[in-house]
Amino acid sequence: MESKSYGMQSLKQLYRIGRGPSSSHTMGPEFACKTFMQMNPDADSFKAVLFGSLAKTGVGHGTDRIVVETFLPLPCELLFNYSESELPHPNTMDLYAYKNGEQIDFKRFLSVGGGEIRCETIEYHDAPRIYPVASFEKIVDECYDDDIHLWQYVERIEGKEIWDYLAEVWAQMKMSIKEGLHSEGILPGGLNVQKKARHLYRQQHIDESAETRENRTVCAYAFAVSEQNADGKTIVTAPTCGSAGVMPAVLYYQQKKRGFSDTEILHALAVGGLVGNLIKTNASISGSECGCQAEVGSACAMAAAALGELFKLDKSKIEYAAEISIEHHLGLTCDPICGLVQIPCIERNAVAAMRAINAVNLASFLSDSRKISLDEAIRVMKQTGLDISKRYKETSEAGLATLNVK
Repeated sequence: MESKSYGMQSLKQLYRIGRGPSSSHTMGPEFACKTFMQMNPDADSFKAVLFGSLAKTGVGHGTDRIVVETFLPLPCELLFNYSESELPHPNTMDLYAYKNGEQIDFKRFLSVGGGEIRCETIEYHDAPRIYPVASFEKIVDECYDDDIHLWQYVERIEGKEIWDYLAEVWAQMKMSIKEGLHSEGILPGGLNVQKKARHLYRQQHIDESAETRENRTVCAYAFAVSEQNADGKTIVTAPTCGSAGVMPAVLYYQQKKRGFSDTEILHALAVGGLVGNLIKTNASISGSECGCQAEVGSACAMAAAALGELFKLDKSKIEYAAEISIEHHLGLTCDPICGLVQIPCIERNAVAAMRAINAVNLASFLSDSRKISLDEAIRVMKQTGLDISKRYKETSEAGLATLNVK
């Protein structure tokens, strides 16, 4: 399976360090506004019009606040267009620049997921596609031909400097866990959701089994990062803000339990990033475009691949673990209550972290019998996402989002 767009971008475009709660609704729009301001240094005022999911769930995600604050100290008129449906992407925003009351510029930006933006008239916003192929099968073939590991393939393409960047990513992931485990209180947004990571982490029983302790600890780590994200704190998109808790939870738990070195963790992040890049290129990592399968499902697949690398599984087993993770998230809707990245998002991160561990265990026993390739599973994910009703893709119009939670 080859992407219509040749190759893949750097992992630096996938793992982004920034503020939550939504890579599509806060990180992307913030970057778009900053870019537009730089293009119009003489403007004395701005206007932003939000469409699609940015309009329908923007207030819950904090898009309105991010946009207005980014343009400060200059004024920005903010409008929500709920009616227009013929859009190039569910996360579309129009930006206008004014000077002495006269319009001097207009650009349409798309927040395509993972904090990345695109502008229909600005080609340089697309980062270069440094990977020559966008197929796991072809990547593995090259690795077998040259007798190298998947992480060595990443180094070959990205250069040795990728390890410095991934070291920053890992440091922030660990910091998010540690800060989240010490944080208490109510998450913003009006749902009165109590932070639970600290309680989960400390709720230990004398007769607790090893399996229960693992479940509780992994979930506590996932809750910690997800709650930091929901609170607007700094996290790493892996591949998005809403799914930021899965990868750190799995990798940090295994490092604490088994003593893996930071170098081994960075290799695992590279392999997980490869899988995330394939999904991003050939399907989507945007919940508004393909549902929560594109966010939490993708994060689960990335974590499973990363864990497979940590355990030194062969490439076939790593592929199978990632494929299992995608297969069993197919069709997962994105229906956050009140548009907030809280219910069911936080719990989903914890569940997906445990599912990634289970997928690796299953793949280690059954990889020889698998019938579906990772590339095929990604292709099905895209088609499934396109088939899901728009009402179940980050619009808060159906599903769990319709519940009256107090």
